[in-house]
Amino acid sequence: MYTSIESLVALTIERGHPFWQVVLEEEMVLSGAGREQVWEGLTQRYQVMQASAHRALTQALPTAGNLITGLASTHHAYASQENSLCGPFLNRVMAMALSGSEVNASMGKICAAPTAGSCGILPAVLVGLQERDGLTQEQVLQGLLVAGGIGAVITRNATVAGAEGGCQAECGVAAAMAGAAAVHLQGGTTEQMVNAVCLALMNAMGLVCDPIAGLVQVPCAQRNASQAVNALLSADLALAGMVSIIPADQVIDSMYQVGKMLPG
Repeated sequence: MYTSIESLVALTIERGHPFWQVVLEEEMVLSGAGREQVWEGLTQRYQVMQASAHRALTQALPTAGNLITGLASTHHAYASQENSLCGPFLNRVMAMALSGSEVNASMGKICAAPTAGSCGILPAVLVGLQERDGLTQEQVLQGLLVAGGIGAVITRNATVAGAEGGCQAECGVAAAMAGAAAVHLQGGTTEQMVNAVCLALMNAMGLVCDPIAGLVQVPCAQRNASQAVNALLSADLALAGMVSIIPADQVIDSMYQVGKMLPG
């Protein structure tokens, strides 16, 4: 079983298999499940992600305190405007990330990826790219495996809990997972996936967790939108050839150390 990004990359080289396949193989060993069982579980989770990414786009959902009610539908309407600064695709991704947060805040069904507070980021990126590029279900599930492998390493060696490591450990890690998945879905290399992880985490380093009224809504929902864009931005930087000077495992360790120093 891989215990670091370095060891995971080493397995891909040793076996001559793509990143997603190594994660799949290790999951089968760890869980004792067959390939079809793992694939079925991924399919079920992705269906939940698709539903949460879409559900609040056209209808405002009742949320505790109504702090973020209607944010997703409002932004979805804005996404169709031709003169937006980020363009239709990025704005739709932001709207889907907000939808995930709104579904979560309304006690709807979401897939924690890696947490409930960051549940909109990975779905928005995966669904957004599938819709834009016409990706197959298998391609998207491969991306989900890539994201899962990254999340597993960070969970093992650091934390994904906002209460323990700040929003960098929730939304930042979700962005890192989504960035790696986005690189895979764009046909990038393993090295580029790892660089996207580094860049996304560094872009979120020091992000404190300070939810208003004790609810996982504000600024959480807005950070789901911003970190979904961070994931795509980091993926593009990596695909363009940008290389992280700091190795991924050191970036993860730094994120954890910074998280411990952040005020609660």
